[in-house]
Amino acid sequence: MSKKSYAQIQRQIEALQREADGLRAQEVAGVVARIKEAIAHYGLTAEQLGYGPTPRRVKAQKVGRAGVPAYSDGLGNVWGGRGPRPLWLKAAIAGNKTLEEFASTVSSLPVKKVKIKISKRRSPSKVYRDQAGNTWSGRGPRPKWLKEALEAGQTLAQLAA
Repeated sequence: MSKKSYAQIQRQIEALQREADGLRAQEVAGVVARIKEAIAHYGLTAEQLGYGPTPRRVKAQKVGRAGVPAYSDGLGNVWGGRGPRPLWLKAAIAGNKTLEEFASTVSSLPVKKVKIKISKRRSPSKVYRDQAGNTWSGRGPRPKWLKEALEAGQTLAQLAA
């Protein structure tokens, strides 16, 4: 078997890359044809496919007192009513809309405050015990006897009391 030179291998790589590109183009054409056929069959629109005009995403949705946006355009743009007005709202108002048209009816309702009691009692912890009577509560660093037992091949499940 003769050794190939670097230049010969590079030419082979280029030839294979051209062949791969051609095969990919054929496959893509087939996929596109099937997608177009499905779109025509079901009468899908660009919006249904997620390619229509979409609202700009807000980094963090600002909400009013009731956890609902104080102002919303129904397209995903919201404003909590505090701070400077966002560009989408400024543009809509400049286009002869009123601020009241974007007001959320839910955010104007009074908010009922609910106190939630959080129990500070800890749940009982599991106790691990070896044959010599050593115990560990499962909290804090593992004691030496437990480390040695685990290194010897025992599991925590076997040591659970």
